[in-house]
Amino acid sequence: MKDWSVYLLKCSDNSLYCGVTKDLKNRLKKHNQGIASKYTRSRLPVEVAAVQQNLTKSEAYKIEYQIKKLPARMKISTLKDNI
Repeated sequence: MKDWSVYLLKCSDNSLYCGVTKDLKNRLKKHNQGIASKYTRSRLPVEVAAVQQNLTKSEAYKIEYQIKKLPARMKISTLKDNI
């Protein structure tokens, strides 16, 4: 089923966080409440910088892995280019 998303968040310190979810709206809410990840907890607020949707779970985790290996300056454009 293609209901997974890969997302990139821009944190308050301008760093980027990449993740995978089935419910982006809820996940973003949890990030901004400080309960979704240790990394974003100390870098609030966060906002969505890029997202790729309608993926299988396997596709989403493969793309997340590829994005995490890239230099920060290439992450947003790479994820947007894959949309």
